[in-house]
Amino acid sequence: MPEVNMNIVDGQAFFAHETSINFTPSQIMLDFKSVTPRTDPRNKTAATFVLVHNVVMLDPFHAKQIHKILGEALKKYEDEFGKIGKPKAMEKAEKQNKKREAQTAKAEVPVYMG
Repeated sequence: MPEVNMNIVDGQAFFAHETSINFTPSQIMLDFKSVTPRTDPRNKTAATFVLVHNVVMLDPFHAKQIHKILGEALKKYEDEFGKIGKPKAMEKAEKQNKKREAQTAKAEVPVYMG
């Protein structure tokens, strides 16, 4: 049997803050996004954010396999470490956003006199 050499190129580690999923008849696309605020002391007026996308495209069969494997991994994780829940900071932020939205909606209601 002939000898085979294989070179492995590791990609960069990537933390996804957000994910979206799209599909066509022939593929499923997982779009992982990372949003990072940047500070530039020279620019006092505009905030800067860096948005990085990493897209993984799969055929539907392999997407289904990932779904199965991910479900199994999450079950094992929860069996070992307990149920995965929404972080308290995120729950607090959602409550604050709802409160702000309610206040904004009240302020924008037109008042008719006459």
